[in-house]
Amino acid sequence: MTDETCQWQGWREATERALYGPGGFYLRPEGPAGHFRTSVHASPLFAAAVARLLAEVAEELGTAEVDLVDVGAGRGELLTAVLAAVGSSLSVRAYAVERAARPDGLDPRVEWTDKVPEGVRGLLFANEWLDNVPVDVAEADAAGTVRYVEVAPDGTERLGAPVTGPDADWLARWWPLREPGARAEIGRPRDEAWAAAVASLAGGRAVAVDYAHVRASRPPFGSLTGFRAGREVPPVPDGSCDVTSHVALDACGRLSAGGAGGDGAAAGLPVAELVTQREALRRLGVSGERPPLALASTDPAGYVRALASAGEAAELTARGGLGDFLWLIQRVPAGAGG
Repeated sequence: MTDETCQWQGWREATERALYGPGGFYLRPEGPAGHFRTSVHASPLFAAAVARLLAEVAEELGTAEVDLVDVGAGRGELLTAVLAAVGSSLSVRAYAVERAARPDGLDPRVEWTDKVPEGVRGLLFANEWLDNVPVDVAEADAAGTVRYVEVAPDGTERLGAPVTGPDADWLARWWPLREPGARAEIGRPRDEAWAAAVASLAGGRAVAVDYAHVRASRPPFGSLTGFRAGREVPPVPDGSCDVTSHVALDACGRLSAGGAGGDGAAAGLPVAELVTQREALRRLGVSGERPPLALASTDPAGYVRALASAGEAAELTARGGLGDFLWLIQRVPAGAGG
């Protein structure tokens, strides 16, 4: 393909069009669940854990009336399951933040919106949202100059202008490229999107869950990829597949390497903590431990149910899989934010 027959764009612009433009991948009727399996779809134990987290936040706020905001809500699967798990124990105002149209048959208690509501008191939860906030890609050329990577609609790439300004500052701080051929996704738009989401809270917690990395272990050639119908495919920005990359969650939380709080705490921002999904779910009562074998003789049906639950929990917490996802947790004191 030549310059005359294609439209070259940076990856951020191309991804925005491919995912959210006319006919975009995320606006399709089948939604994300039609193409890949998230923790929400893997087991109802995940929603039950989020329900317990919501109850913790309500207790901290000293109220039985609490807000729950699901950012990147897909087709409302998580909210539907959390509302069912909570039952009548809390009065929940539920908001689904999603750019696709409201699905038919969704629980009428769920408010559907394309913007994060302001003044929320409760839990803001973003499961696999930030990885689909479009970002530009940078690569160090043969001389070591870091340049934007441009892409054509068929996925063909070329190197463009040198990276300068705030993007260059972000790379220098969070993902330095020191060798020719090294690549990075410039996470600044994700940092800004997350900061705005956290700022919407008047009190409670904000939690981002994603496949992610930290400064000490960035992938040397980036992580940009595509997904379609449950399979990893080349990232082609034509609307035919998901275009995604791992998230520099330490940058989103302004965390110094390996620490909790980090630069954000020093700047007076909500204190941040970064833990694996395995640890986060363990704190919420989800583990992959098998039930005691003695239960099989005293309560065979209960043993079978417990064994099935343990299998689901094991998938959610597995090393090399969903358990390696990172949770960025930020606590916002009551009275803060919008």
